[in-house]
Amino acid sequence: MAPGDDGTRDRRGRRAVGALAYLSVPVVLVALPLVPLAAVLGPGGLGLFGPGAVGGLLAAVVVGLGGSALGGPLLVDRRVAGLPEADLDDRPADFVADRVSTLADDVGVDAPRVTVVRAEAANVAVADGYRGSRLVVSTRLLSLPEADRDAALRHALVRLRTRDPLLVTAVLPAVAVVETVALLATLLVGRRGERTAGDRRVNRIHGYEPDRERVPAWAYTVAGVLCWALLSPAWVPAAVGDRLTVAGGRRDADAAVARAGGGERTGLGNAVAFASDAAGAADWPPLLDRLSFVSMADGETGRVRGTSRQEARIRLARLRSKRAL
Repeated sequence: MAPGDDGTRDRRGRRAVGALAYLSVPVVLVALPLVPLAAVLGPGGLGLFGPGAVGGLLAAVVVGLGGSALGGPLLVDRRVAGLPEADLDDRPADFVADRVSTLADDVGVDAPRVTVVRAEAANVAVADGYRGSRLVVSTRLLSLPEADRDAALRHALVRLRTRDPLLVTAVLPAVAVVETVALLATLLVGRRGERTAGDRRVNRIHGYEPDRERVPAWAYTVAGVLCWALLSPAWVPAAVGDRLTVAGGRRDADAAVARAGGGERTGLGNAVAFASDAAGAADWPPLLDRLSFVSMADGETGRVRGTSRQEARIRLARLRSKRAL
């Protein structure tokens, strides 16, 4: 590493690659049906590289990016509105908003709207978009010691400063579609065709024991493989974006908080350790996972995204290593 080079250039390069990969996801999803249709129906029909296909590609860029950017904040707001609100008195609610405002001034961003929800997961999510920025904080996170709680909130505000939540919120509808279809394809490929003795025993108890499978197991496998084949042009950039933009953004925010001082660094390490090990992951909405302080994704979802299941442990090891930061 050259003198004075602290890895900023590498981080910016990874951030740019992740952003481009993420932005391509809604475009690819719309282009998969639209470009062939435009090639068939457009000028000079069936011209795969003719004016019709080019027009379809341009339309996919506008419709994909525009639709996803418009739908992302609406999707987040609708999901947050369905969460159980915390029963806070006016004074505690004002204290949370005031504390977030103080930390936001320290970080150098405008204070976002704060929504406190009743959840067992010790987590905080940050979203941004044309409807404004907002923090979604769980009551369990607020119950942590002051230094740990403030470090987690500061981490969310640092991510807001780097504009990562703006990008993730804008492509959230598209990556949610990709993850849902990928999970379906994975379930189809891994579907168990044969019935065990226990299955047959339960079927006999309920008076139902079919002589043969109505749909053979290989049909599910073929359907799953086809889903993966069709989805792969969108899944690959989504997985790259998850790795570089989401996971990488969390690590970069870790480093920024750690540089604020030893107390912030210790508090952030404690918060990461507690949030990743504490019970309540199933209580945190999967839609907010990519916007969250700590990932709550289970093993299956993490593998579908292509992300590391050891993300929290890696972050914790870096926080405890002065050389890594």
